Amino acid sequence: MFLPFFDNLRNAGVPVSLREFLAFLEGMKAGLATYDIDAFYYLSRTVMVKDERHLDRFDRAFAATFSGLEAIPPQAVMDAVDIPDEWIKKLAEKHLSAEEKAEIEALGGFDKLMETLKKRLEEQKGRHQGGNKWVGTAGTSPFGAYGYNPEGIRIGQNESRHQRAVKVWDKREFRNLDDSIELGTRNIKVALKRLRKWARDGAAEELDLNETIRKTAENGYLDVKTRPERRNAVKVLLFLDVGGSMDPHIKVVEELFSAAKSEFKHMEHFYFHNCLYEGVWRDNRRRWDAQISTAQILRTYGKDYKCIFVGDASMSPYEIAYVGGANEHYNAESGETWLIRARDQWPNHLWINPLEERYWPYTQSIAMIKTIFGADRMVPMTLSGIERGMKALT
Repeated sequence: MFLPFFDNLRNAGVPVSLREFLAFLEGMKAGLATYDIDAFYYLSRTVMVKDERHLDRFDRAFAATFSGLEAIPPQAVMDAVDIPDEWIKKLAEKHLSAEEKAEIEALGGFDKLMETLKKRLEEQKGRHQGGNKWVGTAGTSPFGAYGYNPEGIRIGQNESRHQRAVKVWDKREFRNLDDSIELGTRNIKVALKRLRKWARDGAAEELDLNETIRKTAENGYLDVKTRPERRNAVKVLLFLDVGGSMDPHIKVVEELFSAAKSEFKHMEHFYFHNCLYEGVWRDNRRRWDAQISTAQILRTYGKDYKCIFVGDASMSPYEIAYVGGANEHYNAESGETWLIRARDQWPNHLWINPLEERYWPYTQSIAMIKTIFGADRMVPMTLSGIERGMKALT
């Protein structure tokens, strides 16, 4: 009965193998998720999804397989499925407060509730809209969809509306990550984790379990040993384009900046506008009176730093290629000259572009910067793009 689920997963792009599918069936046969739909969801997701990028695809395949109960006549549901009373009771313990459990007793308890449901399904003919007795929609009967009753059983409804149903028949659709969507802070952290080089530093505050066991065995008494925590030792220089055509991308760049600050303990950031020139700044409110010499930065930070530029690379070609081409000041040296210096100083360099990749061929300046940095050194600001960039930096 789960073969359509397996097919939907493969069609959705989830790389699930037959071995994983058989492991899922073994889990079901062992009774790990017999009457608990949440347990069923998490069991199937745990066994068949091996990469966070595929969670959203899994959820869509799950919904496509197990939604649609509204198209099945209620009597057919009851004929096909013998609903255990224990299922209803477990759901009540999991989802209902003490007050809601007391309200359920108004109908005579769970046994009476299920008995009444079965009886009404036997009596009812056809679809019912509104009202307070029959199984239907938009009413106050305890059974049906899109209505309200504090003791209700929901049938044929995509999502909860009042969070009061005893049994949720239609599984909600879970959404998480996909490698083609624009990034949020959580997604970016997942992608940046690929750029790691662990080192132990700081005070000895972390329990060293193996050493504690060894010393305790040697000495005959408990001898607790600690060690410095492991930290990400990667050093990052982050150059952020601000203003002009970057204004529509402020939100996603803020999310990238927040994620990078959280992930990299050794990170320095600077702002620039459109192209790198002789000066950058840390505070946009003081961009003119507190600039930092780009030459000084080139001398200060060694080749062990990973250099990441973030910008849409969309500007006049003159801003890159010519002396005096900058649109806000006179640049004594071209932007191309400064970009080449940065490229040579930090061989591990990358340009992350928030502009959708399909628009890149229509902007000459993007092609120019790709030529300077290398075609594989400009990536789109998507999960797969940043992951590709992190691999290029390692």
